[in-house]
Amino acid sequence: MSIIKKEMSPTIIKKPKVDIAPELLELTKTMVQEESQVIVHCIISAPWYSELGIRIWPTTYLYDNNSDHRSELVHFENISPYPNWQFIEAGKTTFFTLFFSGLPKTVSSFDLIEEIPESNGFELTGIERNETDVYYVRF
Repeated sequence: MSIIKKEMSPTIIKKPKVDIAPELLELTKTMVQEESQVIVHCIISAPWYSELGIRIWPTTYLYDNNSDHRSELVHFENISPYPNWQFIEAGKTTFFTLFFSGLPKTVSSFDLIEEIPESNGFELTGIERNETDVYYVRF
C-alpha cells in the first residue's frame, strides 16, 4: 500500500499545453470513430437427464453477410476456453458473454460461427444487426 505524504499531494493541471502532429491527431479521430465492440450474451441449459460440457474456441467469429469482413473474439466471460471444459449440471442453466471486435457500419446482418475441427461447433446465421450491437442468444 502506498501512502502520499501531505506535502506531496497531487496537483491537477487544468489546461496543459500539448503539441500533437496534425496527421497523428487526424489518425486518432479516425480510430476513435472506428473502435467498437459487439457483445453477445448467451444462455444455455443442460438437459434434465444429463450434464452438459461447454467451452469456447478462439476461432469463433462474426461474419458480415455482404462482405468478407470477420470480427474476432477478443474476450469472454463465464465460459471456459478450449481445451478446457466447463460443465453445467443436469437441468441447470448458465450464462456467458462473448466480446468481438467491431463490425463496420455498413453491416446489416451477420453470422456467429465457431470454426472448429469437431462436429459440435455452433453456427447462428442471419443475425439482424441492431443499433446497440448487444445481442442475446439462447442455445
